[in-house]
Amino acid sequence: MTELKNYAVILASGSGKRYGADIPKQFIKISGKTILEHSIEAFEKSPLIDYIIVVITEQYRTLAEKIIDRNNYKKVLKIINGGQIRKDSSYNGVNAIDEKEANVLIHDCARPFVTQKIIQNCIEALKTYDAIGVAIPSVDTVIEVDENGIIKNIPKRTNMKCIQTPQGFKLSVIRKAHELSKNSSDFTDDCGLVVKNKLSNVYVVEGDIKNIKITYPDDILKIK
Repeated sequence: MTELKNYAVILASGSGKRYGADIPKQFIKISGKTILEHSIEAFEKSPLIDYIIVVITEQYRTLAEKIIDRNNYKKVLKIINGGQIRKDSSYNGVNAIDEKEANVLIHDCARPFVTQKIIQNCIEALKTYDAIGVAIPSVDTVIEVDENGIIKNIPKRTNMKCIQTPQGFKLSVIRKAHELSKNSSDFTDDCGLVVKNKLSNVYVVEGDIKNIKITYPDDILKIK
């Protein structure tokens, strides 16, 4: 059996409104490099990743192309336009892969410090499972409230985890999940698509507290 190729789809088409800068946060610099560069380089450096697909907002595509060309990344196969919401961008990225089957890691560009260990563990887990999540234990108690703001449930903290990216899938599984969810917009990540449509169990590998998502300017202070 032919060994499957490993793709990384980097979602970098968010507007970054909550960050409050003049440009999307993926172009903000940390330690002399843009968040986009940090994210691409994590997968570029991994010996397990064969190809990278970057999904970017159309308005900033030229800027992204200049950054990628300047760095002469070897694994960036395609740069494609994103959609209106995250799910649309993920759909575009997944469907930009020409293979019938492959391993796919879908990563939020806003998590620029994903570790090599996380990437390795995701690829390794995809040898056994069709869908992979990355998560860390929740340090806070999580509550569920009703529409009136009244607590209705307090799950055991030991069962609660905070999900991160990348999230890994067999290409056929995540493609089907997107097709089945074409008319839905209430999903915040790709694992949710798979779980909702009951396509596969989602195995969770250990994340890293440093693999934070940059949402607000103060978030950068957490990694210095």
